[in-house]
Amino acid sequence: MILYACAGNAKKSSLKVVHKHGPCFKPYSNGEKAASPSPSVSHAEILRQDQSRVKSIHSRLSKNSGSLDEIRQSDDATLPAKDGSVVGAGNYIVTVGIGTPKKDLSLIFDTGSDLTWTQCEPCVKYCYEQKEPKFDPTVSQSYSNVSCSSTICTSLQSATGNSPACASSTCLYGIQYGDSSFSIGFFGKETLTLTPRDVFPNFLFGCGQNNRGLFGGAAGLMGLGRDPISLVSQTATKYKKLFSYCLPSSASSTGHLTFGPGASKSVQFTPLSSISGGSSFYGLEMIGISVGGQKLSIAASVFTTAGTIIDSGTVITRLPPDAYTPLRTAFRQFMSKYPTAPALSLLDTCYDFSKYSTVTLPQISLFFSGGVEVSVDKTGIMYASNISQVCLAFAGNSDPTDVSIFGNTQQHTLEVVYDVAGGKVGFAAGGCS
Repeated sequence: MILYACAGNAKKSSLKVVHKHGPCFKPYSNGEKAASPSPSVSHAEILRQDQSRVKSIHSRLSKNSGSLDEIRQSDDATLPAKDGSVVGAGNYIVTVGIGTPKKDLSLIFDTGSDLTWTQCEPCVKYCYEQKEPKFDPTVSQSYSNVSCSSTICTSLQSATGNSPACASSTCLYGIQYGDSSFSIGFFGKETLTLTPRDVFPNFLFGCGQNNRGLFGGAAGLMGLGRDPISLVSQTATKYKKLFSYCLPSSASSTGHLTFGPGASKSVQFTPLSSISGGSSFYGLEMIGISVGGQKLSIAASVFTTAGTIIDSGTVITRLPPDAYTPLRTAFRQFMSKYPTAPALSLLDTCYDFSKYSTVTLPQISLFFSGGVEVSVDKTGIMYASNISQVCLAFAGNSDPTDVSIFGNTQQHTLEVVYDVAGGKVGFAAGGCS
């Protein structure tokens, strides 16, 4: 089952996939008519949100779980994320159907989260503005609440990082993200429709009654992590825990999200690895980096100290300090003929290309166990604020014990295949064509 982006030809069993800040996703007013486009988010703000996401991931991997009461106290969404999951700014959105009859809702899909949730009427506490009318479980023939005495309710702990609560015997979930966004509501079962042929009754999800944050008009979030509550696990009978995607090189070009088989034969696989304290994340074993065809001299222990995860929602790839420094040095040497520009937020290697019609970049490759070399697409090497401030799209972690993150900018145009049951992740070039 394939989900396609807004540009390009749609195929059978296809849904649109768009970037949260792209031209194809325009929030609506009350779900009836197009509202004025929201002001464009600055690149500095995108990077600030990205750093919040990364800090939350690092916190989640190093601390104990929080509680629902602690999230309840943060209604103004100004407290730092405690130990929940992460959202951030680099999100991609898919439209799915929920309920009977189904209501189409736009959800951010995220490999770094597990729980799928959407805003629900009557919005007892607060709901932010979203593209479509909010889901109303009282008009669905297939909605039911999960009892707080059930083992399913207890399982929310691992999926959200917070202990569940009860309200009139109904299970309550709470999840907080890296930018202090959060959702609290009823944990329920409902029919999920991905396509007319891909329908899943009794899908476990969150029906949010108190939701705040920078979700950009999306109705909620689709969790594609490794926890038993994630969509990947709940649809395992049909899709065998196999999915793939290609993130397009621009917000208006074509990409796809695919559930089930369909990957190209040229995919190279590397084993999934375990990340201490982060069983939901997709861990990889990064072993090296090359710039301009030259392998950098980086000790193996630099990458193994904290490990590496691949994440669809982190914008900028994060590397250990002792891996980022030689990468930056080699890149600066290659780019020495170009005038430099001021740093952009966390990006410290920037250039002014305003006087150039063409620019030559060195090829950057990431190496993973199993003999896998991933060549970063030219659109994933640099991050442009404008033509006079174009920056190397990598950043260093401040602490060598913080996990490395293979971010979505460096995944542009790659076919990325998650064979969770097979314990491996694969890569191939030209995945969006």
